[in-house]
Amino acid sequence: MLKVAVPNKGSLSDSAIEMLREAGYRQRTDSRDLILIDLENEIEFYYLRPRDIALYVASGELEVGITGRDLLIDSGAVAQEILALNFGKSTFRFAAPLGISISESDLEGKRVATAYPGLVTSHFAKKGISVEVVRLDGAVESSVRLGVADVIADVVSTGGTLRQAGLSTFGEPILHSEAILIERPATIRSEEIETLLRRLQGVVIARQYVLVDYDVRSEFLEAACALTPGIESPTISPLQRSDWNAVRAMVKRSDINRIMDDLWKVGARGILVTDIHACRL
Repeated sequence: MLKVAVPNKGSLSDSAIEMLREAGYRQRTDSRDLILIDLENEIEFYYLRPRDIALYVASGELEVGITGRDLLIDSGAVAQEILALNFGKSTFRFAAPLGISISESDLEGKRVATAYPGLVTSHFAKKGISVEVVRLDGAVESSVRLGVADVIADVVSTGGTLRQAGLSTFGEPILHSEAILIERPATIRSEEIETLLRRLQGVVIARQYVLVDYDVRSEFLEAACALTPGIESPTISPLQRSDWNAVRAMVKRSDINRIMDDLWKVGARGILVTDIHACRL
């Protein structure tokens, strides 16, 4: 039976459980449950601290797991990313006091506070820059004001919390992180792992696309299909009226409103959009 690690708490956990449900797997209904067995799909789900998941997978105790790319790198565990899940996105950046002009090369010998010491140490090792990494479990933004660090390295979303602490980001992002599926290197994938991978890929793709249906006169068909080429090609069916056609195609969710506008301009009518919950392409 396949053993899969799932984040136990936080937004990463909620999104991972939702995705697994969409992929057809049973999931816990009580957040206090730490193990759930899905007999129909022959999978055991273990709900663990996100920071521990890479270590369990690397040890071989669990075959695959869902965690953050930042947590995988920070752990130093011998595990590898096999699928980006397109949720839990974050950006990891440096920040220094407002008004100070600084670059990464200026950090030689400086104190860098972070809750991700493994990630930061690895980053500077690749750059050949020697710094003192100050490990903190929380309130990283206060470390400069309290005198324990010169700069910080932390997850940044809008930057509002940094500005309140008198800090601003500098340099390029250290890392763009998101939720990922991981496994041990050189893992011989079982049929259950391959099925899990295909199902999750199907959900990831389905969330990026929608189905659009519309009717269009034959004289405008080519122009309409150019706007909705689909994955391989659109599905075209003749209507009772000989000069009209029904068209169905997958289009990017992010483009749908613009495409609907353009379809209307070229003569398409009865334009309908439908969500896709899962797919195999």
